[in-house]
Amino acid sequence: MDRVALRGLRARGHHGVFPQEREEGQTFLVDVTLGLDTRAAAAEDDLTKTVHYGVVAEEVVAIVEGEPVDLIETLAERIAASCLKHEGVQEVEVCVHKPSAPVTVPFDDVTVTISRSRV
Repeated sequence: MDRVALRGLRARGHHGVFPQEREEGQTFLVDVTLGLDTRAAAAEDDLTKTVHYGVVAEEVVAIVEGEPVDLIETLAERIAASCLKHEGVQEVEVCVHKPSAPVTVPFDDVTVTISRSRV
C-alpha cells in the first residue's frame, strides 16, 4: 500500500465540550495519511488514477470549519469517512491536533489518532 500524506492542515473550528470553546473557537491541525495503490497513476502520469490531495485538503478544512462537535474523536471520524469516499483510497490515518485544548497544566499538544479502512 502506498501512502499520500497531508501534514499540518490548519483550520479554525468551534469544537469542544466547554461553552468558551464553542463560542470563541480555536485552531485545529490535522494530519491525514491515505493508503492507496499509486502504480497506475505513476505509470500513466495520470491524476485521475490517484487521489487529488488538494481536494482532500479542502474537504478536511471544511469539516473542521463546519458543524461543531464535542469530541475531537468525532471530528477525526468524520474526516476519515470523507477520505474513504475517494475512489482508490483503501485506508486512512487521521490525527487531529488540539494545541489550545483547555488543559490546566503546561503541555504542547493534545491529539487523537484513528485508523480506518474499507471493510
